[in-house]
Amino acid sequence: MNLTNSIRGTLSESDGVFTLKNENTTLGFVRFNNKGEIEYIFVNPLFRNKKLAIRLLKLVKEKTKKKIVFQKPISPLGLKLLKSIEKWN
Repeated sequence: MNLTNSIRGTLSESDGVFTLKNENTTLGFVRFNNKGEIEYIFVNPLFRNKKLAIRLLKLVKEKTKKKIVFQKPISPLGLKLLKSIEKWN
């Protein structure tokens, strides 16, 4: 799966978690519930600023067919991410 223009990896889903991996490491993952609430999202620091978090959140939105909502507490990075998805969420 081509995740962005320059990153290739595999996607797996299990029990409310989408995980992106390449052959060497986990690129990122998101844990969510059926209400579309994001319980936790992580992107490996080496792969940040490549829109992987947005890709993960879009997968959740497609799966749940719900508006993305972050559970509290929300970190400063989480707030920044939430602001960046306002256009399509």
